[in-house]
Amino acid sequence: MPVPITGQLATNVWGVAEVGSRDTQNGLEDASMKQWCYWDGQVIKGPEGKYHIFASRWDQGKGHGDWVNSKAVHAVSDTVTGPYIDKGLCWPKDQEGKGHNVTALVLPDGRYAVVVSCTRPGDVFVSKSLDGPWKHLGKIKGKGLGASNISIMVRPDGDYMIVPSSGQVFISKAADGILGPYKSMGPSVFPKGIPDFEDPVVFYSGGFYQIVVNSWSTRKACHLTSKDGKRDWVNRGLAYDPTTDFIRYTDGSVNHWHKLERPGVLLENGHVTAVTLAALDTPKEQQTGNNGHGSKIVVIPFDGVALDRDLQNIASPAQASSKALVRP
Repeated sequence: MPVPITGQLATNVWGVAEVGSRDTQNGLEDASMKQWCYWDGQVIKGPEGKYHIFASRWDQGKGHGDWVNSKAVHAVSDTVTGPYIDKGLCWPKDQEGKGHNVTALVLPDGRYAVVVSCTRPGDVFVSKSLDGPWKHLGKIKGKGLGASNISIMVRPDGDYMIVPSSGQVFISKAADGILGPYKSMGPSVFPKGIPDFEDPVVFYSGGFYQIVVNSWSTRKACHLTSKDGKRDWVNRGLAYDPTTDFIRYTDGSVNHWHKLERPGVLLENGHVTAVTLAALDTPKEQQTGNNGHGSKIVVIPFDGVALDRDLQNIASPAQASSKALVRP
């Protein structure tokens, strides 16, 4: 859906010209690009009506390669599209806040969990409040579960479900909790013939388990669905492509980021209402620090009701395999 203009569209900000005029108050960013590069970005709507985004950040002066030292942060906005105000580190006294591939979810008992992977494989932190304090609960465990680029959800049946960068589906029974042990449901469910998948996000809406997964080398993402979330995953086609005009404002202006990675979704009343993406204006290797290039988190409104309606209207998986469910 078109992105509302919260501040104003500007060109005198960091980034290459191809990005175009953009609203620095959308999502989470350091508009000066003097302190932080931001990454990840899972949104949860709080009981008070505010929107909370959980992300990672690192010193922009050290370039994109400093992601290995990134730290988990919490930011808050009055509206889903932003601006999000960085409230600081989630757990400053635990490894000085270290955390990357940050995601978050609401637990069945009403508590909140933040999960990090890669630099701290499968570490889980919990809190009764989105504002913290966050306590380290432990590490996710499961045979064959490489805790890289984890996406995690609570299934409608109460079990926990993880899809990591390997593309395998892992499930922990509700009684075993968020830490597991998780059991693999089989081999990778990602489409064959497409390289370099990473950064999956898994969610349930419209009667389908759904995955959006990015192919970093092709800079495109696929959309997959399954009725039970364990098997028979169907490739529904293209999810997003940064070379197309899908990030657009209500006045018709368009942004073209070089890469869009780490997709996340906000679900409200059972449907996706917003999508978050980590956006870079140049290739990662060109982001060496203090050169006017970096990354931020963008938030895009999404018509999840229409997506779920269209999924229900598809006659058969065979008809859907070549179609892209992307609204114009």
